[in-house]
Amino acid sequence: GVHDMGGMHGMGLIEAEANEPVFHEPWEGRVYALVMSVVAGPWARGRDWPSFRFSLERIPAAQYLNMSYYERWFEALLLNRVIESGFVTPAEISTGEVDPSRPLPTLLSRSTATEERDFRDRTQVSAQFSIGQRVRARNMNPLGHTRLPRYVRGKHGTVTHDHGVFNLQDTDINGHAFGRFPEHVYTVRFRSRELWGDRASERDVVYVDLWERYLDAA
Repeated sequence: GVHDMGGMHGMGLIEAEANEPVFHEPWEGRVYALVMSVVAGPWARGRDWPSFRFSLERIPAAQYLNMSYYERWFEALLLNRVIESGFVTPAEISTGEVDPSRPLPTLLSRSTATEERDFRDRTQVSAQFSIGQRVRARNMNPLGHTRLPRYVRGKHGTVTHDHGVFNLQDTDINGHAFGRFPEHVYTVRFRSRELWGDRASERDVVYVDLWERYLDAA
């Protein structure tokens, strides 16, 4: 998707803002609070919502590139949480008035579906790769969410660290978690020239944390 911009040409320089504030406008802080309450807070309990990352990724490219960071958060929150889940209606959003004919949202208890999204897994799983081993990132283009950056696909690197077992965070085409897939996560070292070509610095490297299924032995 358009969000996966690593290594893309023509996107311009990244302009660092000196003494950048946490929020540029008060509404950004309110959006942050809403997302923490609805997506990461108690209102998310027991609800099999699409991944918030995938909700961001499905924003159309032209719209995405013209939005600020918290505008994207607000769009993903509205379209893929409070409206699609039936928390509120588009009319309630536009008017700011509660529709008394609709039931109020209720807090749910924590469910198995929610627990399967936890990152760390204590399951004992054998590691397919070892530190120092050469690997190649798979050239895969899934329709759902993935943590495999486009710029490393098909590229060779070296495993430098095994972080242990974590549940896979990829999703299906609708942004729903696949379930519980415990796998080792590795840090892989990629040479800059492997990623960007001969004009890259010979001294530069990039370290990327990758799930086991993203890798093949080189």
